[in-house]
Parts: sequence; structure tokens; C-alpha cells
Amino acid sequence: MDKEWLNQLPIQSITSVTPVAGGDINQAYRLTTNTETYFLLVQPNRDQSFYQHEIEGLKLLGQAALVPEVIASGQIDGDAYLILSWLESGTGSQYDLGQLVARVHQIHYDQFGFSHDVNGKLPKINTWQSNWGDFYVHQRLEVLAKRANQHGLWNQKRQDHLERLCQIILDYYQMHESVPSLLHGDLWFGNVMFTADGKPALIDPDVLYGDREFDLAMTTVFGGFNSQFYQGYNDAYPTQPGFQERLPWYQLYYLMAHLNLFGESYGGSVDRILSLY
Repeated sequence: MDKEWLNQLPIQSITSVTPVAGGDINQAYRLTTNTETYFLLVQPNRDQSFYQHEIEGLKLLGQAALVPEVIASGQIDGDAYLILSWLESGTGSQYDLGQLVARVHQIHYDQFGFSHDVNGKLPKINTWQSNWGDFYVHQRLEVLAKRANQHGLWNQKRQDHLERLCQIILDYYQMHESVPSLLHGDLWFGNVMFTADGKPALIDPDVLYGDREFDLAMTTVFGGFNSQFYQGYNDAYPTQPGFQERLPWYQLYYLMAHLNLFGESYGGSVDRILSLY
């Protein structure tokens, strides 16, 4: 981050720029001025449209949740950037966090999907669908299986089990209605936080409108969410009967995503779920 680059940001009187954790995709910095602190994300050699989906997601989630405010975005010398308000971290109640996620999920739409696809490390095909089973099977599970096969991370045994599961899902959602909810889309514990005054907040969204069980499944894959989180959620928006039985359907997606991203070290976890079907 040289001075010439920084001087082109729409922020005046920058006093310091400090690298911070920002995931495995972006360069991330704490940017301070004489009066304010900001969170700066930079994506080298990418068009400014790179951050459009995150900006849309933060604005949508902001209808029901505390999220960082979008300050500015653009492109400098071929690098995309996004400036957000800085949320100072602290500790808080997971019960309150569960209630917050429930409020987000109570924002409904009339179809499943989103207004555009997302071309990140993994493709997200978001074409609108009226049936959740069709969306989830054809635009999530099958897409990841195809990609895994192309990279030598899939085999016929996995495919046979997946096809059986996909048919179960398709049959189920022909008979059971699902309501499209606004989803965070990447709801692991690294994408939630508490502010210095104890308020729960959501960060780094990958939004879509889908069945809320898809979001909740992500909270169970890598841990961090405790019983108070689920109590708070269910007190505000109770899950549907049979949720625990359907949970592996959605855990599978996130494990298949990690299989694609990080290789066969996730193969055993994928196989354990597939073997159920």
C-alpha cells in the first residue's frame, strides 16, 4: 500500500494503515484518520464490480441486523477496493445473536435465488426458482459435484450416493412448501461478531434467498455457536419439524465446497454424509 495509491482513496487525512485478518480472499487493513477508523478491503487486479455482491448483501442484511456501513467502493490502478465502517470487537450474548439471525430469516421473498450469479472461488448459480429443491439440487449440489469431478476429487461411488440424496430432496420439496428467506450465505462463526458494547453483528455476507435451514446448517459444521444461539433463534422463529433429519442435506454442501477448495482432506466428511443415503 504505497502513499500514491492511498492518496486516491476518498478518505482524507489518513494517519495509519495496518494489515488485519480479512479472510483468504482479500487484502484487509485497518485504516485510521484523525477522527475515524475504517475497514479497507483490497482485491488486486480486479474490477470494482468484484465487491458489488458484498455491498448488496450488507445493505439487505442491514434491514434486520447490525452490519458494517458501506462508506465507499471503487477501483485504483486496477485494484478493486471497499471501505467499510470499523466495528470494534467485544463480547456478547449468543442468545441475542440467535435472535438477530432469526430476524434476518424473517425477511421473505417470492422466489429462491438472487438477481445475479456470483463468480468467486466457487460458482454460485443464482437463477430464480419457485421450488427450493430444484434450486438446491441443480444450482448448488450438482454444480459442486461437477467441479469436484473435473478436479479429480469425485468418483462413481460418491456420485451414486449423491444422486440418491438429490432424488430424496427433490421428492421432499415437491410435497413440502418452503419459504424463501434472506440468508447470510456463509454463516460460520468467523462471519459473526460482537461489538465493544456487546451487540451482535454480521459481516462478510454471500446473500441469497433460500430455505433458512441452509444457513442454519452452516452454523453446525465448524462449531462456535452454542445452545444459547439456537435457543434465541427458536424463541424468535422456531425451526420446522424434521429439521435435524434434514440437516445433513445442507451440511453436505459446505463440506463439498471445502472438498473443492482444499482437497481430499474433506473427503471423509463428505463420504460420511453421503453414506447415509
